[in-house]
Amino acid sequence: MRSGALSGFNILVVDDEPLLRRHLAATLEGMGADVSQADSLRAARQLAGELSFDYVLLDVNLPDGTGTDLLRDGVFGTTAGVIVMTAMGGVAGAVAAMKLGALDYLTKPFEPEALALTLARARQQRQAVRVAEHRRSDSPEAGFFFGSALAGLETQLQRILSADHRLHGAGSTPPPVLIQGETGTGKTTIARWIHNEGPRASAPLVEANCAAIPENLAESELFGHEKGAFTDARSARMGLFEAANGGTLFLDELASLSLPLQAKLLTVLEDRRVRRVGGNRDIPVEVRVVAAVNRELRDLVREGRFREDLFHRLDLFRVVLPPLRERGDDVLRLADALIARLVRRHRIPVRPLSDLGRRRVLGYGWPGNVRELAHELERALVFEDGDALNLDQLLGAGGTTSTAGSSAAGFVGTVPATSASKDDWFNPEFRFPESGFSLEQAILRLIEHALAETRGNVSKAARKLGVSRDYLRYRLGGWKDSGKSGDAPTSSELGEHPQTSKE
Repeated sequence: MRSGALSGFNILVVDDEPLLRRHLAATLEGMGADVSQADSLRAARQLAGELSFDYVLLDVNLPDGTGTDLLRDGVFGTTAGVIVMTAMGGVAGAVAAMKLGALDYLTKPFEPEALALTLARARQQRQAVRVAEHRRSDSPEAGFFFGSALAGLETQLQRILSADHRLHGAGSTPPPVLIQGETGTGKTTIARWIHNEGPRASAPLVEANCAAIPENLAESELFGHEKGAFTDARSARMGLFEAANGGTLFLDELASLSLPLQAKLLTVLEDRRVRRVGGNRDIPVEVRVVAAVNRELRDLVREGRFREDLFHRLDLFRVVLPPLRERGDDVLRLADALIARLVRRHRIPVRPLSDLGRRRVLGYGWPGNVRELAHELERALVFEDGDALNLDQLLGAGGTTSTAGSSAAGFVGTVPATSASKDDWFNPEFRFPESGFSLEQAILRLIEHALAETRGNVSKAARKLGVSRDYLRYRLGGWKDSGKSGDAPTSSELGEHPQTSKE
């Protein structure tokens, strides 16, 4: 291991032989490490209680006990990588230590090169563990999706993984997975989870946003091209399918692809071969495709914007992600998980949501779903003062940055429980502020009130407001994502007949 390779690492050497202990300390310090020394279990326990160590070189036999006692008691926690040292014939003790969590062992006497090699191997093992832990739990979205709130979704995903392992064992390519959900609901998170937890975790995961690929380059991007295939094709280039060979290809916003390209994609899924643009030979590919869309594909098929045969090819395994506004109190659990990740990222103290902040989280429609929630929480953590987060800058929440929005709340009155009039909601004492009044903010505030009262149930909120679900989604910013055209809803979509609204 080169000089300075351990710069910034804290290492503890535990050995009762002074000469060896000092020699090891000098060697490690020469590599840039900060080294502490202990000659007994008692001294090691004391140092472990005062300092945090990245690695521990631990002698098995010590005057007041064995090194395995420290491992059994969890003295070094889960963050330190332990390498045990044992004399000739003491391999059994080293093996026992490794069963208790030690990464590796060294047999005395050993050369500095052996120490360097063992430390390098230990670092690789710890990095692999960190990657696995990150895949499983670092994402708060994953914790949200796979928690008790969405146990049904977890069952779907486990069924997909079981099929993956079964087909992988038989040497067969698993069928595509279709993930459906609005923008920001976590489709990419699910795609990565499927890859990382499946039998192809060590193979490539290639991600592509189809909506971001220019239409004239999409075929080349997916399938590659040969030299001279078009004006700028100065050399041959493999496409995404070849790059993902043996692994997983995640195609986000799949419905953005043109119909001719959808036909070619279907051919690749059926034949497991690609032909580069300008090429004259087929290239075998063995790729698991995970596709994501933000609309119901059946609707696009009826509109003639998506091939029906491709839809049926993709629709074997489908995962549907619900939007946050339909998850009720689940959004609060996700918010807590997001805050925990954000404070770790920024290395700042934890600040929970205040009661006001929690009401605002429940009352807001979250058209941007998980992504929007994460951005709002991060903004609050960075800019708000105080011990708890109020989300004062949340659009329409009545915070300090939206004076029109805060004044707009004043025109809403308290409706008596026995009132039968639809006009009793208006506050007759309301006065327009000198600075003016925002009708847009007033509408948003009314929608938020309705969503808060119905605990995020869009259908019930729409009935309270006398509008349709489509109109409510439009006001919350989801009109464009819903795939409808035009600048505003029609009169029928404004809810003139709210009783026809479906759940």
